[in-house]
Amino acid sequence: MDSLKLVRIDFRLIHGQVITKWNKKAQAKQIMIVDDQLSKDPFMADIYVMAAPPGVSVEICTVDDFSKKCLENNFEYSSILVLLKSIETAKQLFDNGVKLKELQIGGTGSGAGKVNISKGIALTKEEYQDLSDMAAAGTKVYIQMIPEDSPVSIEKVGNKF
Repeated sequence: MDSLKLVRIDFRLIHGQVITKWNKKAQAKQIMIVDDQLSKDPFMADIYVMAAPPGVSVEICTVDDFSKKCLENNFEYSSILVLLKSIETAKQLFDNGVKLKELQIGGTGSGAGKVNISKGIALTKEEYQDLSDMAAAGTKVYIQMIPEDSPVSIEKVGNKF
């Protein structure tokens, strides 16, 4: 899975920050969006495809399809930026046996029952536990909104719960 240059949770998926900062840093030739709902919505999928920078392919796939690609190490491109809409999606990948080297937490949005961790990032206790479980299994899980920010490991925010 060396093709996966960055796996990022960001509920906004493809947006300005991802295109201008993260895709540039990852030098990705492809953006893969892993989202069951979006994979069934051709209209919205087309919008995300059009939002990608020139020369960057976009593939939208289900959790199961992406899991299979990971387990078989079967990727079309050698430099891929993966976007997940939610921590739940990351947990589903983990439960499917996908062992990510790193998982970056970007925007998660706020909501009922969520604790603000940093600007743009809020987690429920369950989400924190899921991320901690992934970290305990060997995935480097960290929070980082933009490349200029220093990454903060998930373990360092546990005192908020």
